[in-house]
Amino acid sequence: MQKRVIQSGLQRYDWLKMPAMLLLLPMLNGCLVHTRTLKQPIIPSVVMTATADQLVKTINDGCDDIHSLTATVDFLATEGGPRKGKERTFTSFSGYIVLRKPESLRVIGLVPVLRTKAFDMATDGTTFKLLIPHYNKAIEGPNTVTKESSNTLENFRPNVFSDSLLIKCISPDDLVTLTSETKTQLDIKSKQMVEKPEYDLTVVRRKENSQELTPERVIHFSRIDLQPFQVDIYDPKGAIQTIATYGPLQTFGATKFPGTITIKRPLEELQIGITFSKLTVNLPLQDNQFDLDIPKGVTVQKLE
Repeated sequence: MQKRVIQSGLQRYDWLKMPAMLLLLPMLNGCLVHTRTLKQPIIPSVVMTATADQLVKTINDGCDDIHSLTATVDFLATEGGPRKGKERTFTSFSGYIVLRKPESLRVIGLVPVLRTKAFDMATDGTTFKLLIPHYNKAIEGPNTVTKESSNTLENFRPNVFSDSLLIKCISPDDLVTLTSETKTQLDIKSKQMVEKPEYDLTVVRRKENSQELTPERVIHFSRIDLQPFQVDIYDPKGAIQTIATYGPLQTFGATKFPGTITIKRPLEELQIGITFSKLTVNLPLQDNQFDLDIPKGVTVQKLE
């Protein structure tokens, strides 16, 4: 009984105190409140909507359009970041990319000015070979990392290129979720803040013998044109392993393809930017275009 009396008294005290607090508000407004004007971001004039199924169809339609590609490109590599305490940007160099689905890939980098081979990498989708003529060295190993190396470059295997160059199809058996958000970013050209609404389509998988769902990849779509502009690829532990960012579409013949693709590896603090100058799709490619013979006398390093 005594407890109820105390509670009633407290409630009555709070009620009596409220008018006095309300009387203080005009005084606070004049003396202690400061108002500042914020620059409002530019809002896009058109924001499109779509369902998860419609976005899946967008990915699969684009995925089915390209079966092979050959490209002349420029590479720009950066290594390092906050964890390493330093960052190194390597001199830009040109090269070629040849890709044939499902997993065949050839990437050649050329020495600046001399235009001799800096490296030559080829894979059949299971194993790969990398030849570095300047060091008289070659590297061989599985296409995906089975044992991580302290040398970040050794973890950059061909599957990183393959997964980033073309967004993979979404299988009917895959589970997806769709969320939306709006980010505010500084537009480099106009120097103004701009709102960028987007959809995030997450492809998830179910762990074996478990009810836990883990993300496999997240595909980010702009809601201005409903086109994908970034893919985040996750490792089995649920950490982002690769981020592929796609620049504005350019026209190469009859094909629209991103003019730039930036591949980031956050865990290794490694980034490779690819700028496309020439691109041809769906040419018939032969098996020998993906064969790389290691010359005799070259030191071969085996990776796991």
